[in-house]
Amino acid sequence: MTERPTPRSIVFVIDDDASLREGIKSLLRSVGLEVELFGSAADFLKYKLPDAAACLVLDIRLPGVSGLDFQAELSQAGIHVPIIFITGHGDIPMTVRAMKAGAVEFLTKPFRDQDLLDAVQIALERDRGQRSLDKTLREVRAHFEALTPREQQVIGFVTAGLMNKQIAAELGVSEITVKVHRGNVMKKMGARSLADLVRMAEALGIPRTKP
Repeated sequence: MTERPTPRSIVFVIDDDASLREGIKSLLRSVGLEVELFGSAADFLKYKLPDAAACLVLDIRLPGVSGLDFQAELSQAGIHVPIIFITGHGDIPMTVRAMKAGAVEFLTKPFRDQDLLDAVQIALERDRGQRSLDKTLREVRAHFEALTPREQQVIGFVTAGLMNKQIAAELGVSEITVKVHRGNVMKKMGARSLADLVRMAEALGIPRTKP
């Protein structure tokens, strides 16, 4: 049995109304999107998420757990899928809570097909952007971890704006040695400039080491 190829993007729909689920599925598939349907939050949690851009169309009122509570559960579990809420009983406080927690859109039933399609495209683009950032950060972290302890030390001084002479004094080594370390850091990190290296250090949360 051959494995199914990983989709380029996928939309998950969680709603206990089977007819609504199927209607949303037909709509999304009509524009070429892959869709997976779930009748409850528990069913969704059993599903192995593919490594692809995704978003979640989530009913605010679900059996067992509210959509808002499920949004919080996903966040606590480290599952950051952009969410589009749909509801037949929306109110302003509910909408505000959902949006503050990062929801892409809050649609009240009956909603226009185009409104849902627009929200899904925005959510998928958001997820693609976040995935790209996450991938870049993983690569930067791997490069940093490949540095020697001394080179990691040098990054803190360099990004704090210290000159080679000052760094040499701090580390008790020669200026030439610092130049070598600095060159190695730039090369191994793939930094094209000091500004590039500073951005990488900030992304990794590396503190700037000042004398």
